[in-house]
Amino acid sequence: MERKTDYDQIEKRAKGRRMAVRTVTYVLLTIWAVMVLFPFYWMLLTSVKSYGAYNSEYIPKFFTLSPTMENYVDAFTTVSLGKYLANTLIFTVITTGIMLFVVILAAFAFARLEFKGKNIVFLIFLSLMMIPNELVIITNFVTVTNLDMRNTFQGLILPSVMSVFYIYLLKENFEQIPDGLYRAAKVDGTSDLKYLLKVMIPISRPTLITITILKVIECWNSYVWPRLITDDPDYYLVSNGIQEIRENGFGRENIPAMMAAVVVISVPLILLFLVFRKKVMEGVARGGTKG
Repeated sequence: MERKTDYDQIEKRAKGRRMAVRTVTYVLLTIWAVMVLFPFYWMLLTSVKSYGAYNSEYIPKFFTLSPTMENYVDAFTTVSLGKYLANTLIFTVITTGIMLFVVILAAFAFARLEFKGKNIVFLIFLSLMMIPNELVIITNFVTVTNLDMRNTFQGLILPSVMSVFYIYLLKENFEQIPDGLYRAAKVDGTSDLKYLLKVMIPISRPTLITITILKVIECWNSYVWPRLITDDPDYYLVSNGIQEIRENGFGRENIPAMMAAVVVISVPLILLFLVFRKKVMEGVARGGTKG
């Protein structure tokens, strides 16, 4: 009876410790979530304040009783935000499509095909990740300029259609597929291309979805290269459009209108990530786990 009492006390103390740790964890996570989400809330709140109401606030208010959609109307009428969104959509879709084609074929070659010097070539590919991005941008700028492709979609798209990291990620995923499936397919007379399309791509769908989403986000947020290679507003992307809006659109002091434009630009990516967040995590986990 005494032993049972001691056991119950130990169990209660352990349960109390677990509850305390869980409480502290949730409190810290809540604080972290508030810190992360507050800028988005402030951006959205500012976008629905009128210009006069915003400038009359000597002390910033964390709510508004008279929200307005006027800033969102100005975002599409005062500046060419619709054109910037269309340019970004074209750039994103074409770049992501070509990149997937290149990455899938390259990953398949490194994962399943045997050719002389394969390991050396792949090592050279990986070593490209060690080159600073600034050097790559300079080289690409000189090449695109010499090809007379500045202020064109070709100049925007071509330097972004290859990614060593995505090739590596997909190669690791392809190598997890049992070799027995490949040998059985070859015995049945299946070509390498058919095996890739019918077996490897369906099995690796989570990783491909992850790569697609990450590339879409990368293209949507692209700033330095489009800003460098284009000086014609007809080819501006949304990231460059924000700077154009600030300088030539609403003016430097019309913060609510600028925040409305930022909300319009940010919402598609936020929704995309929220819808596919599980696929992204699953794809990264599968791509980074071998065996």
